[in-house]
Amino acid sequence: MECKVPEKEKHKKEMMAVQDSMDVLSGKWKIAIISSVCYYNKRRFSDILNDVVGISNKMLSKELKELEVNKLIRRTVLETQPISVQYELTEHGKTLQTIINNLTEWGIEHRKKIIE
Repeated sequence: MECKVPEKEKHKKEMMAVQDSMDVLSGKWKIAIISSVCYYNKRRFSDILNDVVGISNKMLSKELKELEVNKLIRRTVLETQPISVQYELTEHGKTLQTIINNLTEWGIEHRKKIIE
């Protein structure tokens, strides 16, 4: 026998899910950082720093750590001289690719609409 969830409860859960998503992706930089890594698959710190216009070293480092804690990005230390660090999306992080693509398409269309 299937238990029906009242619409109000379903809406409440959906709103909570949106809030959870926003908590993980909030701020000025996280989506841009994910987009940079998503586009190239693997990125060095300096590459991301160059892609995300206006972000400081300190802020990028902080945001990358938060994305790592949330299991969206994997940090790998490469044994090069000098040592370099590479970032890539985890399998969980790759589930954001559709959202990133949709945001990109929406942003392109929005810019066209505003410039008209």
